[in-house]
Amino acid sequence: MTARTWLITGVSSGIGHALTTRLLARGDRVIGTVRDPAKVADLREKHPDTFRAEILDVIDTAAVRAVVDRACTAGRVDVIVSNAGYGLFGAAEEVTDAQVDHIIATNLTGSITLIRAALPHLRAQGGGRIVQLSSYGGQVAFPGNSLYHATKWGIEGFVESVAQEVAGFGIGMTIVEPGGARTEFRHGSARVADLTDVYDHTPAHAFKAMLDPAAGLAPGDPQRMAARIIASADTEPAPLRIVLGSQALDTTLGVLRRRIAGFETQHDLARSTDHPAGE
Repeated sequence: MTARTWLITGVSSGIGHALTTRLLARGDRVIGTVRDPAKVADLREKHPDTFRAEILDVIDTAAVRAVVDRACTAGRVDVIVSNAGYGLFGAAEEVTDAQVDHIIATNLTGSITLIRAALPHLRAQGGGRIVQLSSYGGQVAFPGNSLYHATKWGIEGFVESVAQEVAGFGIGMTIVEPGGARTEFRHGSARVADLTDVYDHTPAHAFKAMLDPAAGLAPGDPQRMAARIIASADTEPAPLRIVLGSQALDTTLGVLRRRIAGFETQHDLARSTDHPAGE
């Protein structure tokens, strides 16, 4: 297989790091973004010819565009992976305005900026693939996680729309919806609002049990997830969505079935708001 070049945001840990190590091991080239270059010093030392680190915080929209432009003008970039992001837990009224702004800037606006910056380059080179890391939380919603869901539901709508806009240019787009995985997401990168006792013993604080290390490890294997994401880049046509993790798929299917069942009861209501036939 011909070596490919990948641009991946957030490669210092989690699925981004798993993707990078697997790709470099098979001989692909990776341009990976990090906020702290020390965290990928081992990759730079082991793969000096095929790995390049770019310092980037995706909330800096000008810097996102500059990184994409540098990567794409240096040569063909085959796959763009929008991976950088984090979780924010707490009831909606417990999170601060600054926390709302930051998670939207990171998970939603940062991803939108990356994709928009990449599209002109991919069109000019005759195609390519964009992979957007979402979550099964882009299809379902749990209490105490409203801002995270807002960003993931938002980016999924954006990608699904853009995928239809650019398919004719040979650009495929895939949304990845992982379930819980054994990464730093739960016990490292996740952020928690300043909690109040008002919501103690309510569903809004149920997440605390999940974040407790005593609850055990998440079922998902980030290395196996990375392998499936890489394989999706070779699939034609590009799958619009892939769900990773049996628990994620089972939960998503249950929620979607209930949602459809609710819509099915509304035929008369929906028609009642149309102009009568002939008017």
